[in-house]
Amino acid sequence: MATTAPREGSTDGRRTAAAARRRQRESEILDATRALFDERGVRDAQIEDIAKAVGINRAIVYRHFTGKEELFALTLVGYLDELRAELLRASGSPGTPTDRLSAMVSAFVEYGVAHPAFVDCAQSLMRRTGTELLQEISENAMFRLGRGISGCLAVLSTGLQAGVESGDFTVEDPVVLANMLYASGLGALQLARVGILVTEAAPGVPTIGSISSDQVKQYLVASALALATRGN
Repeated sequence: MATTAPREGSTDGRRTAAAARRRQRESEILDATRALFDERGVRDAQIEDIAKAVGINRAIVYRHFTGKEELFALTLVGYLDELRAELLRASGSPGTPTDRLSAMVSAFVEYGVAHPAFVDCAQSLMRRTGTELLQEISENAMFRLGRGISGCLAVLSTGLQAGVESGDFTVEDPVVLANMLYASGLGALQLARVGILVTEAAPGVPTIGSISSDQVKQYLVASALALATRGN
């Protein structure tokens, strides 16, 4: 009996539909991961809980993501996209380059305080070396993560470069400073969450103080301005 080969158009249609279903399922898994992050924090978000929220078993999660690190990395991308939007709004605020840099650093702190899971997720990935991440995350996921981070840093470095061109800032490499501000900002956001300062009441005698998120924000803004205007 002669068989009829499938028409090319119908094959392409099935592939397109399958790809759309895959993207939809990936989106559902990432949405569930983000919801658990926001509700419980990164440490308490388990693959089993994520799968249950989507209505699938954990094996299906691993069909779409190489592992927990990749899932967390792509969830971080969602936070980074939101952060970039906040930084863009701040970068368009009126005033001098100094005013706009202050607004961007403030926006970064305010977003991090409002989304502690963003800080946890970003810090957990920063503790891994580039080699480790490349072994655990697919090239596509790494590209998306890099694009998310670089998108935020580009807003900041563009603002720094504008200040250099106007004579307000003296920054040798705005890209390097933008990266440094991002990394140090994540650490300071952890301090804002803990709210505890450790100092000495007397030599060798530790004592505990407190620090607010507003104080952390003021310190980060002052530090960024000092680094951007040193020598002026």
